[in-house]
Amino acid sequence: MNFLAHAYLAGDAPADRLGGLIGDFVKGPLPAGLPPDIAAGVRLHRQIDVFADAHPAFLRSRARVSSPRRRVAGVMVDMFYDHFLALHWRRFDAEPLEAFTSAMYRLMAQHDALLPPRLVEILPRMRESNWLCSYRSEDVIEMALDRMALRLRRDNPLTGSGAELRADYAGFETDFFEFIAAAQAFAAQHRALRDAGADSLISGRE
Repeated sequence: MNFLAHAYLAGDAPADRLGGLIGDFVKGPLPAGLPPDIAAGVRLHRQIDVFADAHPAFLRSRARVSSPRRRVAGVMVDMFYDHFLALHWRRFDAEPLEAFTSAMYRLMAQHDALLPPRLVEILPRMRESNWLCSYRSEDVIEMALDRMALRLRRDNPLTGSGAELRADYAGFETDFFEFIAAAQAFAAQHRALRDAGADSLISGRE
């Protein structure tokens, strides 16, 4: 999953949302200074990734990607699913997408001392261009994938990969709806089981 889906699936607790947003930037053992509630949010992020990688709908989406790009299909599908979540946001949350994303930018800014360096670096651009809302546009998804390709290497198969979304748009969309319903249930169950085993992992810092 990409930024928007992880923020959404994290639930309402600020610490879980922050952990969901920084999870892609924290690899390996969690930093020793990370507060326990935010560390729990990062672990939730990782569990959602494991769930996604094994879910039939996500696997079908990866299989829809053409053979030359199959090895980066996971990255592409993450972006495609953020597109569909942003596009169909009103089906999933009563809060307008613009309000939700503004709250996410504020949350990160208020906890900038805890953010990984790479996220600190891109946050101003993320907020200025409102990346999370902009995912509603297919053109933005294409540009985002092309930018990723440039950061890796010139002949990376991500270049031009936005065309894959247009080539089987309805198929990816159908997979997304099946996946997101299952992911919501999984994340909610994970949070409930986790929180039942602790007095309060979530501090509600804002």
